[in-house]
Parts: sequence; C-alpha cells; structure tokens
Amino acid sequence: MAKKPAEEKILDVDASMQGTISFKDPVNLRINGSFEGRLDTRGSLTIGENATVKADIRGERILIAGKVTGNVFAATSLNVAAPALIRGNIQTPVLSVQEGSTIEGQLNMTNLQNTASETMSLREVAQYLEIEAKTIQEWAEQKRIPARQENGEWRFSRATIDKWVQDEKVKS
Repeated sequence: MAKKPAEEKILDVDASMQGTISFKDPVNLRINGSFEGRLDTRGSLTIGENATVKADIRGERILIAGKVTGNVFAATSLNVAAPALIRGNIQTPVLSVQEGSTIEGQLNMTNLQNTASETMSLREVAQYLEIEAKTIQEWAEQKRIPARQENGEWRFSRATIDKWVQDEKVKS
C-alpha cells in the first residue's frame, strides 16, 4: 500500500494564550500574539515579529523574530531574525542569526543526534503517548513497542518511539 503524502497542518495563533502546546505530529505553528507556558512542537515553529513568548521551547525547525524568554531547544535548526530578542539558553546543531537580533544566554551547538534518542522512562512514555503506564508496560513485555530493560526498568528512545508511532499510523 502506497503511503499517502502527509497533509500540511498549519496553525496560526494570533491571540494571548497560557498553558502547554504539544504536538506529536509535525505541524507548521506560527505564534503572532503572546504565549506563556510550554511549547513542545514537531515540524516548523515560527515566533512572529510581534509575538511575546515566555516559555521553554522544544522543536525541530524554529524561527524566532519576536521576544522569547525561556530556553530554546531546536533539534534541527534555529533561525533568529531581526528584531528578535531571546533571553534564555539555546541548544541547536544549526544556528543562523540575523543582524539586529539579540540573544542573552548560553549557546550549545552540539550535534543533537544523541539528544534525539533521548531516553524516556515508562511513565514519561505513558504521558507522551497519553496511554496508561500499565498498557505501555504490557506492550513492552509483549515486544509490541520498542523498549529495553535497564536495571529492571523499562527504557525507551524518544526517536524510536516517534518512528514507531508513525509506522503504526501507516498500518492502520
């Protein structure tokens, strides 16, 4: 069966919001208003020129042109466009900073391949997938989900879990 091309999912937020925004599937998210909380995205994230964000940000491809107070973790790349102001630490393998931008914090440009295979506990995977921990444990014991045991506890690679979720969607 041929894999269908993924529909481009775009979400444009032009309001004041608080809380946690988290995506399991890739989406193009653009924030133009104010946001406070936590951002955990897949795909592309754009913080617009007029946006004010007070949040720790985890994403793949991130473009920041507005004001961000919080740590930024970009697994693939981070582009900082004027008049951006970032107050927080940055971790990304690829960084582009346009003249007129300001960054206040520490920068770590290590290759994030090791971080992409971030190890998660049974509880963390259950929260990440929004499935009961007991079910995740049963799946691990039955080898229905990729896992390994370390010191008697189930451990999961985030990158492997993400791939497993995508593969399972193709099957259904």
